[in-house]
Amino acid sequence: MDELIKTFYMAFNHLDADTMVSCYHEDIVFEDPAFGVLEGTRAGNMWRMLCEAQKKETDFKVIFSNVKTDGNYGSANWEAFYTFSKTRRKVHNKISAEFEFKDGKIIKHTDHFNLHKWAKQALGLKGFILGGTGYFKTKLRHQTNTLLDRFEHNL
Repeated sequence: MDELIKTFYMAFNHLDADTMVSCYHEDIVFEDPAFGVLEGTRAGNMWRMLCEAQKKETDFKVIFSNVKTDGNYGSANWEAFYTFSKTRRKVHNKISAEFEFKDGKIIKHTDHFNLHKWAKQALGLKGFILGGTGYFKTKLRHQTNTLLDRFEHNL
């Protein structure tokens, strides 16, 4: 399963969403602080949307490390470097990921990162002030899911 995780992140670094999604089981459950819980096709479409958005940028990079798997479980650390399109601010996000596997695919993927740190980088002063609040997390999830709704509508 180490190779599956490595394939996933190498594909992300190349903005190859189709290969990323091919690593997911059809019943995938994805969760992170920015999107909340996404299931099935919607989880794959989130990666499609994020990859498509970054293709317009020149500084996108993903690195990963500490890939570990044991039976049906795995973990990895990964870092994303990119320009946040809304503010043109540089972001370096450090994420720890947990995985569960079924039928040779990822069936559960949970990303953990410090949303307040991300908000400070992506949004500046506004993120510094509001990024650690429940209000911000709720509003961000609403915005990200609305963008995903629009993206899916146009597929």
